[in-house]
Amino acid sequence: MKLYKLFPGSFFILLIILTSCVQPFPEKESWTLDVTPMVNSQTNTSTPLPQKTPFLPATREPGKPMHSPTPDLPKVMPTMRSQEETYLVQMNDSLNLIARRYGVDMNAIVSANQLANPNYLEIGQALVIPPPDLDAKAPAFKIIPDSELVYGPSGVGFNPHDLIYSFDSYLSSLEHSDEVVLQIAKDYSVNPRVLLAILEYSTGWVTGPNLELEKPINGQEPEKDAWKTGLVTILSRMANSLNWGYYAWKANNLSYFVLSDGSYFPADETINAGTAAVQYWAGTIYGKGNWLNAISENGIYKTYSYFFGFPFDYAYEPLIPADLTQPEFILPFQRGVAWSFTGGPHPGWDDGSAWAALDFAPPGSPMGCAVSGDWVTAMADGLIVRSEYGAVVQDLDGDGYEQTGWTILYMHIAYWERVAEGTFLKAGEMIGHPSCEGGYSTGTHLHIARKYNGEWIDSVGDIPFVMSGFQPQSDGIAYNGYLVGNGVFIEAWEFYSPASLVQH
Repeated sequence: MKLYKLFPGSFFILLIILTSCVQPFPEKESWTLDVTPMVNSQTNTSTPLPQKTPFLPATREPGKPMHSPTPDLPKVMPTMRSQEETYLVQMNDSLNLIARRYGVDMNAIVSANQLANPNYLEIGQALVIPPPDLDAKAPAFKIIPDSELVYGPSGVGFNPHDLIYSFDSYLSSLEHSDEVVLQIAKDYSVNPRVLLAILEYSTGWVTGPNLELEKPINGQEPEKDAWKTGLVTILSRMANSLNWGYYAWKANNLSYFVLSDGSYFPADETINAGTAAVQYWAGTIYGKGNWLNAISENGIYKTYSYFFGFPFDYAYEPLIPADLTQPEFILPFQRGVAWSFTGGPHPGWDDGSAWAALDFAPPGSPMGCAVSGDWVTAMADGLIVRSEYGAVVQDLDGDGYEQTGWTILYMHIAYWERVAEGTFLKAGEMIGHPSCEGGYSTGTHLHIARKYNGEWIDSVGDIPFVMSGFQPQSDGIAYNGYLVGNGVFIEAWEFYSPASLVQH
């Protein structure tokens, strides 16, 4: 996707904005867990169905000892800088941003430069940037398995309603709070159990009151509809941050944590992605002391265990099989109709998930948002398991669960003539019409993404997002990229360009 491109017409220059998108080891001895409650302050080409994904419940028998989590092979971490460097302060710099850029503790920069006021910097000021402290490594304690971070097979059948309304608490005092938790879990594909555990640890709202709402504000009683409170924003930011840590760790793009107070910790190379996700989220909220407690046995892990038991009893391994392949997919629009390829690889939901998504815009899309008369069509055979708020999710393994096997997200589908939940479609049959409904969008388009067992699958990773013989490529910048195949090379453009048209 480029920022702009103009092309000549016969009598005038036509520019159409098409799209922007969703903001959418060694063995250890067996041990037992201290569960002391904590107190927080049509006829179409069809594709064969993949094999149905089995769901496995918790693997440990009641009363059996809880063994250490499955070891992870140590990651190859980047070589740390060992020498001082000098940095000249630029416009809009802050000490925290500089520390994050270099991966060092902000307080170490303050000390090395004897800064009396770390909030005051001058443009052009020379700062000595010390090397990272190699002894300040983050803990290796594993908090949750990967399958408890994503909303995958272990989440099937869990309904937060019973937990939430078993307490006399702020969360249970709200109407629809369980619906909010489930909606955020589905949208971001983050397990609702871990959302509830972290929400309780950080706010105490699952079991206790919201102390900030004890007194009416301006004489008005507090809002009771969860959808109209700050709960949606809090859970959305939490889920997005968890996703960022999870997928960055899996892509080997996360090697250290810079905490909210500027403290710096290199990541331990033996943790798993689920643990890295929780450590990353906690670093965005807490300074050093509170962060170390949050990611210890007495932190989020203990809160989770109090609610749900030993987290690794829910481990579903491997979440992504080593020999996994994608089913045959076709382009998500009718044959013979050319759509514009408007968005190369970018995050599947919001900006924290894997670059699972691609964008297409229908022919003749007007500037801005309007429902198109063109049809989005199914990419494969499968059951529609969700159709709401602009999102349609198709389950390909035949079990009716969004959390298992291959699923496809079709986003920004208008309510008008949208396929109903429970409908089984063959490849090429009608999903609905592209629009701006759902998520964030600046133009009518279709956003598509894949998940397997709840994990967003990178569109250009080990299992590329191939459709009708076209394979995406990325240049490393979100929304930029190409479709390559069938003897053509198509570049993504946010603005209309004949060179971005694709059809099958």
